[in-house]
Formats: sequence, structure tokens, C-alpha cells
Amino acid sequence: METEVIERDIMRFRVGVLGATGYIGVPYRREIREASDQGSVTWMCARREQLLNDALQEDPDARITTRWQDVVEAEDVDIVLIATPDVFHHEAALACAKAGKHLICEKPIGMNAEEAKEIRDVIANAELAHFVPFWTRYVPLIQRIREHLQGGLVGQLRAIVCRWHNPRPAGTPHTWRDDASLSAAGSIADVGSHAYDCLRWLTGLEADRVLTHAAILAAERPDVGDVNLTEAMRWPGTHSNTSSDDSRETRRATAVNYANINMVFPGDVVGTIIVSHAPSFRRVAAPDLELHGSDASLVLDRQLGTISRIENNGDTIELDRISPVPLVNRFGRHVFPAFQCALNGQPPDWPNLEDGYRAQVFTDAAMASAKAGRWVDLSSE
Repeated sequence: METEVIERDIMRFRVGVLGATGYIGVPYRREIREASDQGSVTWMCARREQLLNDALQEDPDARITTRWQDVVEAEDVDIVLIATPDVFHHEAALACAKAGKHLICEKPIGMNAEEAKEIRDVIANAELAHFVPFWTRYVPLIQRIREHLQGGLVGQLRAIVCRWHNPRPAGTPHTWRDDASLSAAGSIADVGSHAYDCLRWLTGLEADRVLTHAAILAAERPDVGDVNLTEAMRWPGTHSNTSSDDSRETRRATAVNYANINMVFPGDVVGTIIVSHAPSFRRVAAPDLELHGSDASLVLDRQLGTISRIENNGDTIELDRISPVPLVNRFGRHVFPAFQCALNGQPPDWPNLEDGYRAQVFTDAAMASAKAGRWVDLSSE
């Protein structure tokens, strides 16, 4: 799945990055540099000045600031990329609409569906282009299983099981992602939004209601100060977790890092999404995705790179084995072409703020269900 630019009036985009030195911002800047024929980083914003100064070694022509307003208001910025903690997305995105800046907004796009809806609406009303990085749609295995599903290989879809584990090393220090005042809904919003968008894209279905059990596993985390996720994930490899370190200060996480979300879709299709960042949930233990239908089941294992069909008699047939492909430049291949298409008036076939809003309606309902201990209906506009 690639966005095809119909007209060849190519623009070279100037990008301002909010959260430029973080876990997401750093690789995004690298990809933009490597797609230099299509865009460049002209502004970088982050909280820590030392990291910003270090970033100038990589993007020496960019200007730096600790104020996001400087980036949004800059004349030499066409697109603002928001890769900050979730709580800061809303205000900056609305300012982008006012300033006439196109938007790339990391998911979750707001702290809740109300914020996400407002962001979607004001950007649309300002007739600005937008992109939400739901990268799973571009994974070859995912694209292939969608083809199988659309080809009727399972018959009538009956049930879905999706497992999405991004385990972080044991002893990873506390970051903003562990703080419920900064993170929209912990792992539910972080990877649950990816999982739900993937299922929407594969099946064309929206969930009607959800029932969630969620928890904070290993809630006490080392408190080593203001570190980003890249620094935090490196920390356990250079620091001991033995009993001699029992005096180390800790901080209790308040954002969930595990959830089991049961879903009901139209047509009595049922499903389960299991999400986690806890180190005890390991990716290789089970397949990532199961699609069960009236005629057969499809099973996808991203670690093995396989898609298999399980017949009603239990026989298993391997349909596809796709070797890991080299990482593509997502900005050069997908993001910048999407903006070219948007400016040429082509209808979107890329993940955008509408998809971000739909995912946030789902994650809001999932979190509300976890708190209430009951089924919660999804409602959206």
C-alpha cells in the first residue's frame, strides 16, 4: 500500500518537530534527513536544552527552542510534527490550525476523544493536510492478510484475537508514559490504538461495546529523574537490580501497562485485544493475530513472518512466509507523498485524524470500562 502522487507538482516540506529529542522524535528526524529531496527539519523543540544542542549535530541547519509556540508560528515551517507527551497534543494542534500549518500528530492524538474530535474538526475546517502514524497498515504481512480476508478465505468473520506486546526491560525507570496525568490511557492508548486501527483497517468494522480488565504490573519503577524512553530503556543494562540497590528511590506508575479488552462488533462478531508493555509478556509466546471465520481461521505470526490457514478439520496450511524486509523510510515512502496528494486535492487513503479520533473513541471506552468494571458502549460523531 503506497500513496500515489497523481500530479507531479512536488513540494519540499519544511518540518518543525515538537518533542524532537525523544524516543519518537529522534528516528523521525533521521528519516526526514534521509528523505532530503522531499523535506527537511527546520525547527526542533524539546524541554531539555542539552539534548537540543546535541541534536544540532544531526540537524545543524535547524533552529532550536524550548517553546512550541516558536515552531508553530515560524514562517519557515509547513508541517508541524507533534511527538510530545499526550497531554500537550491538543493545545499545539489547535494552534497549528490557527497558524495554517499542516499536521502530523502522534497517536493518541489527544488525552480523550473530546480533544481528538476538536483537533480533527479544526484542522479539517482550516482545510489543512494531516497524517497520524498508524504504521501497522504498511507492514507487508498485515497488507497480505487483509487481501486474504477480503478474498473470503475465512468465510464469514466470527471472532478476532489480537495480541500486542511491546515489553520493556525489567527495571526500566519511570517516564511520562507511566504517569496518568501525562499519558492518555497508558498501554491502552499507546499500543491499543495501533491494534484497534489495524483491526478497523483489516475488517472495516467498528466496535459497538467493550469490556476491559486493566492493571499496572510492577508498579514501582526506579526514579532517576527526567529521562526519555530511550534513556530509560538503556538504563537497566547499565545499572544493577540486585538487593544492594534497595535504597534506590522509586516512583509508582499510575498509567496502566496491561489490558485485556473484549469487544463486540456488528453482526455478532466478537474479539479480544491484549496489550502490554510489561516485561513478563513476551512477543514470541503466541501468534499476534487470529481471524476466525465460518470456513477457516487465519493466523499471523509477525516474529516468524508467517500467515497460516487452519481448516475446519484442524489441518494447517502455511499461506505466506514473508522474510523481514529492510526498514523503509516512512517519511519518504508514505508521509511526504500523502501530503503531496492532499495538496493536489486527492482523497486520503492514508491514516489521518479521522482514524485517530475513531481509535480514541475506542481507547476511551476501554479505559472507562476498566474503571467501571462493566460493558461500555462506543459513541462517536
